[in-house]
Formats: sequence, structure tokens, C-alpha cells
Amino acid sequence: MLESLLNKVRRYPGVMSKVALAPVISSFEKCNSSGFSNGDDTAVLKNLDGYDLFAIEGFIPNFVAQDPWFAGWCGVMVNVSDIAAMGGRPRAVVNALWQSSDESAKQIFAGMKAASDAYGVPIVGGHTSHKSDTTQLAVSILGHANNVLSSFEAKSGDAIIVAMDQRGEFRAPYLNWNATTNAPTERLRGDLELLPLLAEKGYLTGCKDISQAGLLGTLAMFMDCSKTGADIFLNDIPKPKQVNWEDWLCAFPSFGFLMTCPVDQIDEVLTLFQQRDIDSACIGQVTERPSINVTFVDEANVINKEKTDTKQTAVFWDFEKNHFLGFRKSEDQKESLCL
Repeated sequence: MLESLLNKVRRYPGVMSKVALAPVISSFEKCNSSGFSNGDDTAVLKNLDGYDLFAIEGFIPNFVAQDPWFAGWCGVMVNVSDIAAMGGRPRAVVNALWQSSDESAKQIFAGMKAASDAYGVPIVGGHTSHKSDTTQLAVSILGHANNVLSSFEAKSGDAIIVAMDQRGEFRAPYLNWNATTNAPTERLRGDLELLPLLAEKGYLTGCKDISQAGLLGTLAMFMDCSKTGADIFLNDIPKPKQVNWEDWLCAFPSFGFLMTCPVDQIDEVLTLFQQRDIDSACIGQVTERPSINVTFVDEANVINKEKTDTKQTAVFWDFEKNHFLGFRKSEDQKESLCL
């Protein structure tokens, strides 16, 4: 049943790791010195010709140990996605590596270099330590935007659009959907360029890249930042036929974005992604109601084992009953940094 599926997604470690960030919310100011909300995919600072974007990603040590080359690749990939989600273009990355093995470090650097070449983003510096019991990796990025997108600006009545590149496969043992390492360079760069293009055309009201929290977990972060809710139609979410719903809703896609836009801009947004063969769809609507409701029409024995044609609706997250990141606290409370 739908409720059983949503319960499994709610308990997914990627979702729970985001909920666990709530205590951090009280540690930092609501806005930075440029007036932009803290808690977005990147920090934003105004400059003379637009906006500087800063982000950093740290990686789970077990992931780095098990797949060091791909961890290095992801160090660049996830950062350029954060920049794109803010409507920006990446300029340069730096890294910090604590290594326990020269061979592991060699593979990490090779993965970073491969992604740097593929995305056209130079590695311009970093810090490396050879005196560590474990291998730990963090990568930071600088980008630039002419028009900033944010996860704090979704409005009730906006359409919710998802775009996820399905031209890939899971890279075991995690639910990392890899559609990048074998993709042509021109495709990788051209696909990412869609986000700053959408920002500069003014089509979107908000955007967030899909993280380790998966599609619904990232949506909960997005709606929490905007202090809104959502109605989502599961049947409308594009999904590879060979992947089950639980895995797909928990997947961390190498190219995946949630966007909001006025309903009269839906076709323009979808057309840009479809022209580049990226699966995209309008999957719901932003609501004033402080919860995320999911509806599914069980037409073909997909979720339950009874062949029926029934409409099911269940709540994925009720922000009044359970905090997510904690952005719905009173205005006099402080909020968090980039997540």
C-alpha cells in the first residue's frame, strides 16, 4: 500500500540524516550579509557583476573507502549540481583530503581530475594530509550567477517539476544513480547549462537539486525552506521501468532537480529538458497546507498485490506534527547554513 511505501522512504537513512540537522538550525543567522537566506544549496554573496556562489560537500568515509575513484568524481559532480540548482555556473573547485593510503588518494585524485575535465571546472588548490587513520574527503566550489534561484521562494499554487536523467544505472552498493561517468562531455555541460538558462529567463520561482534524501526527502527540505506544502502525484514521476518505487524515491541521481514555476510556464520548462532527452514532468503543486501529500492511482498492481483501480492518498510529511529541517520555527529563532 502507498502508506507502507512512504513509511519506508521516511525511514531511509538519507532522509533521517537531513532531519537530524534540525539542531544545527539554531546555530546560525537567518540571512547572510548580502541578505540571502542561509540553508540553500550554496551560500550567495552579491558582487559587482552578479552573485558569487560558494558550496562544500563532505563524503561518508565508508563510501570513499569502498569506491575512491567515484568518490573523487562525485566531489566535483555534486558541487556543480549545487551551483546549477542556484542558477549559477561553476568556476573552480578545491579539495581537502585526509588519507590513510597512497593508492586510495591516487584513485580519488584521478576521479576528481576526470570530472574536472568532463565538466570543464578546474581544480585550483586544496589541502592534503598523509597522517590519518581513515580517508576523508571534502570538496568546495566557487560559482557565479546572474540571477539566483532559491529553495526559499516556492509559492502556493506553483507547479512542481522534476527533471532526472534516466540514462544510467545504480552504482552498487548504494542507491547512487550514475548517468554521468560514461556520458559525453558536451552532454554533461549542456545539460547543466539548462539551470542558469532557466534562471535567466525567469521561468522558475525556486529550485533544489535532489540529494541523498531522495526525491521526497529533498522535496520536504524544499517545502520546509519555503514554509509551504505540496500535493504530489506519484504516477506522474518519471521512473525507469526496471527500478522499483522505493529505490527510485530514495535514489541520489547524478542529474536530478526539483523546480517550482507558475503554471503558465510549465510547457516552456519541460520543453528545454525534453529537447536534451532528459526525463521531466510536472508532478504536483505547491500548497499553503503544511504537509506533503502523495496520491497514487493503483492501475496495474504496482504497489499492492491486488489488481484494482483505486486512488490512494497518504501523507509523506506533516510539518505541524514533525519538524524536518526546522525552518518553520518562530521568526526570532536563528536558522542554519548551507545543507
